[in-house]
Amino acid sequence: MSSPVTPESPPSPPAPAGAPASRDEHVVERRTLRDYYIILRERLWIALPLAFLVALPLGYYQMQETPMYESRATMQFERPEKIVMVDQVMDQTPRSDIDINTYLQRLNSASLRARVIESLTPDDVKVLQRPYLKDLRPGTSPPSAAAALGSVYAESVRGSLIILITARHPDPEAAALVANRFYTQFVKYLMEKSGGSNDEAVAFLQKRATELQHEYEQKEQRLQEYKKQHNLISLDDSLNFITDRLKSVNAARTSAHLERLNFEVYYSQVEEFKKAHRDLFEISYIGNNGSVPGLKAQLAEALQRQALLGERYLERHPQMIENARTITTLRDQLDKAVQLAIADLNANLEKARDSERSLDQEYARQEQEQVRLDDLKVEYRSLADQATVAKNAYSSVLDSLNKTTTSKGLDYRIPVSLLDRATPNFAPYTPNKTRIIRTCLMVGLLVFLGVAFGLSMIDDRIKSAWDVESYIGVNLLGIIPDLSNVKDEDKPLLAIKAKATPGVEAFLSVYSAVKIQSKLDYPKIILVTSTIPGEGKTLISCNLAGSFARHGRNTLLVDCDMRRPMLHRLFNLPNDAGILTWAEAGANLDGDLLGNPQLGITHITDTLSLLRSGGRSKSPTEFLEKPAFGQFLEQIKRHFDLIVIDSPPAGAVSDSLLIAEHTDEVIYVSRFNRAYRKHIRQFVRKLQEGNNEFLGIVLNGLSPRRIEYYTNYRYYRSYKKYYGSQS
Repeated sequence: MSSPVTPESPPSPPAPAGAPASRDEHVVERRTLRDYYIILRERLWIALPLAFLVALPLGYYQMQETPMYESRATMQFERPEKIVMVDQVMDQTPRSDIDINTYLQRLNSASLRARVIESLTPDDVKVLQRPYLKDLRPGTSPPSAAAALGSVYAESVRGSLIILITARHPDPEAAALVANRFYTQFVKYLMEKSGGSNDEAVAFLQKRATELQHEYEQKEQRLQEYKKQHNLISLDDSLNFITDRLKSVNAARTSAHLERLNFEVYYSQVEEFKKAHRDLFEISYIGNNGSVPGLKAQLAEALQRQALLGERYLERHPQMIENARTITTLRDQLDKAVQLAIADLNANLEKARDSERSLDQEYARQEQEQVRLDDLKVEYRSLADQATVAKNAYSSVLDSLNKTTTSKGLDYRIPVSLLDRATPNFAPYTPNKTRIIRTCLMVGLLVFLGVAFGLSMIDDRIKSAWDVESYIGVNLLGIIPDLSNVKDEDKPLLAIKAKATPGVEAFLSVYSAVKIQSKLDYPKIILVTSTIPGEGKTLISCNLAGSFARHGRNTLLVDCDMRRPMLHRLFNLPNDAGILTWAEAGANLDGDLLGNPQLGITHITDTLSLLRSGGRSKSPTEFLEKPAFGQFLEQIKRHFDLIVIDSPPAGAVSDSLLIAEHTDEVIYVSRFNRAYRKHIRQFVRKLQEGNNEFLGIVLNGLSPRRIEYYTNYRYYRSYKKYYGSQS
């Protein structure tokens, strides 16, 4: 159909790194930092206001919190300098973590809090009530000393004998007062508990041992009763069994979910094919189900045999009649097989849904059981820990009691000292402005990125060179700017008139890219198509043909969009002659086609001619499938170096696919932000399956600003400035 490459048309050089993948190569979607920058810049004025709308109210709400001040007193336990025989009895220095925890519990206890409240003077109470008076309603009493005391908690410094007493209050001076008062009352408590003779110490230890023994026995009894009540002898084994069961059920759920989604995808494809009146056996599930593959093969063989017999016999020949009956029978059988496959699909879909529902129910039951056991586990271990703590405390007191000896005149001092007294801190710890600002910035950034990239994932329309070369996996032949400022009557003649405008340079760049990508020598036929109407394929066809004609190639521009012809309008010609007129007159291939009045080939310039559609047709596929159409293109190609065919959109009708069977090369036109990438990739793959060469995609309708940052065509601004200075 086309001659091989001559020395005048050198083969295309090897694709450099990062070039588009070939049709057989698996395309990996990889974006560069520039692509992500483009996504953020394109959606800046949507994502940024939303980020502010989320972050600013959040920060404002957090800043409205009541200011709270924190003061901290630090004390340290010390070992006595004098070593005595009965230090276990009289020495209050903590010997283990249990002792530290005991003191912490005492510091955080309600009894010590009550001692602090009792020690407050009227002036101290006024200091505590001071921050509440400004919000006090008329006639309402101020809060009591207990209510105005604020929050206090004690904590130990890990690996040391230091305890921190922290008080929080709306007034900084009140916070310092409370922290220091807790330390004072704690020291008094130690002195009261540790004072007196050894006899008193022994009596205290005996009493304490009895209390701890009773407490230990109660907690141990509660633990045993809890075990019997909930049958928790093998709690860990039950939890492990439930965990393993959840894993297996979850795996089965995932498998059932995926299976159901797979069947629903096939079901959706069946519904879409029915609406589009397409053959259902093109769906992989239907096409591979039951007897469908065999019947398809038999039908294809019968159709092929019919084509062969049609070249040899007439329609009423016995073999032709018999073969037609066979085709009818096979089609009926294929329709029945397809219906059986659809019924099988519906049955499998319902089965998958039932299986998924049952697994979801089982998973919910197991989750409830695990939650129940987890709740029991928390309470069980809490009881066990309480029993262990009580046992250890009881054992410790018994050990001290057994080692107690009578010693008179034993020197004793409280082994605790104040390291740092609490002082008022006039900087509130909450609301923390630094933390709030950091949180708002982080939330705003997450919202900004989430909205920008979320909209990018939702918006699947073609926008950039990355969409063409990485996602679709074909060459980007060029980018045509938005020509809305150009008169409609001048648009199809930009490349012919060769005015110094950016649009002309864009069409010439497409012309150069087509020459570089082309592997075929002249004469040849180039098909121009798109996905949907309105993407500018007719404009591209006119100017591409004009570019070749401008460079000395004898070019024919053909309007094969017989459903909606446009070329005759662009060149101000009537549509009274053309392909359809010639076909209705008998499609005679004899004689001089260039001078055939039914074809009416018109010379636009010395090297550019136009072949109109010759009218409209609602079903042009009947003519396009006839051998006469292909024979016509072969004969007319002998008179021209290049034939550019403007065809209907591939996504709207199937005319382009039929025309592509008789062409040498294909150019696809996509308008910015119009057609969806997945649809473009689908139709490009169909065109690539033919015997012609797919040259690439022309991206149309980009504004100068979008050309600058959607692509690497940064010369556009310089070009416009350069030619603007000369015009």
